[in-house]
Amino acid sequence: MKNRINTSLSALAVLLCCGALTASAQAVSVQDASVQSLSGLKVSGATLTHTPEDSLSVLMTLDLSEVRPSSNRAVVLTPYVVHGTDSVELPSVGIYGRNRYLYYVREGKSQLTGASEHSFRVKDCPSSLPYTASVPYTGWMDGSELKITSRIYGCCSDILDEGSNLLAFYTEPVKEIIWAPDLAYITPAAETVKSRDLQGRAYIDFPVNVTEIRADYRGNAVELAKIRATIDSVRQDKDITLTSLSIKGFASPEGSYAANERLARGRTLSLKSHVEKLYAFPKDFIKTSWEAEDWAGLREYVAGSSLKNRDAILAIIDGDLKPDAKEWKIRSTYPADYRTLLAEVYPGLRHSDYRVDYVIRQFSDVEEIRRLVVSDPQKLSLNEFYIAAQSYEAGSEDFIRVMETAVKVYPDDAVANLNAANAALLRKDAESAARYLQKAGDGPEAGKARKALEELRALGEN
Repeated sequence: MKNRINTSLSALAVLLCCGALTASAQAVSVQDASVQSLSGLKVSGATLTHTPEDSLSVLMTLDLSEVRPSSNRAVVLTPYVVHGTDSVELPSVGIYGRNRYLYYVREGKSQLTGASEHSFRVKDCPSSLPYTASVPYTGWMDGSELKITSRIYGCCSDILDEGSNLLAFYTEPVKEIIWAPDLAYITPAAETVKSRDLQGRAYIDFPVNVTEIRADYRGNAVELAKIRATIDSVRQDKDITLTSLSIKGFASPEGSYAANERLARGRTLSLKSHVEKLYAFPKDFIKTSWEAEDWAGLREYVAGSSLKNRDAILAIIDGDLKPDAKEWKIRSTYPADYRTLLAEVYPGLRHSDYRVDYVIRQFSDVEEIRRLVVSDPQKLSLNEFYIAAQSYEAGSEDFIRVMETAVKVYPDDAVANLNAANAALLRKDAESAARYLQKAGDGPEAGKARKALEELRALGEN
């Protein structure tokens, strides 16, 4: 059903005068209308304004210079605001010919549209009339149009002609929501000594029962180069001091445990000797250890395999038997699976694990730290990342970049993840913030970030 509101003068604040309207507008959407209607009316400067008093204010200029009805006729101009089936009429302006005007005066009747109408006799009608009206604002007025209807009346109030013209439209501006989350960063503790390490695994081949390294045997040249490349990657860096190299050798379970112990020990010491010939490391710089048989590596493979007797073999590995007895039981009880292990798994259990330990110097110069964030972030401690972030404006692109680089270097650190989550929230990246908060711990600062994330998601749904 159409909701049409006929307003009276008491419901409208109407001003028909030569002065201008002064109002503080919240929003204005204007179609600058210069319309000529069938009655001779011209309209310009039509404006709709949503005022701070929560009214819809209408302002326009009516050019009545050519609105001159004959003696027995009248022209009634009725502005109205409409949106779909909702509308509200504004007070009309009536211009009456001589006889029509005198008729209403003599009979003591209201004008054609009632007491709210502002009426003029033709000879007294101004050529230009500023028109202002306001009505209480309601939700349907967002997206509404201002129109004006011109009606020409004859005798007995018959409508001889009428037409409507669009003057302006109104759309509520998109309201910018200023979101200021309550976030708390944590200053990471400074490291007294920035100890780091690089780890690797080399698969060096030896002839059966031999412990001496042959660099040209099978793929040994490549494996030995891996160890050297790892050492050189940090040894030649002026910001780094090497502290030790650790080597641990493993043999596979086939054969006797005693023989494998000898092989693991001899091959590890042989690798140590090889490395010592390449570098002038201090005495005791290289630390060695060995494990006769890599049962942990064997178990890991079997657990992830599709061997027919996988579970039974795992039970043997996890049992209390001595190593030689375990190996014999697997070999004798499940010969087909054992052949698979011997051919495909045991070679990989003969390996040398190595670790290069080193210390990175401390950085205190902000500009140097800023450069390292870009060029070599692995050298920085979390505290140094924080120093760089604090040198930028909070929430700036550089600030966020530093925080997110820090969490890439320290992906499992709770403080790094919390600060990165806060940075993600500042750029309204809910997905990244949620991911970081999974590792941010349960402290009060993380609680604030999670609350901010809920607020951000709620904003996105609106």
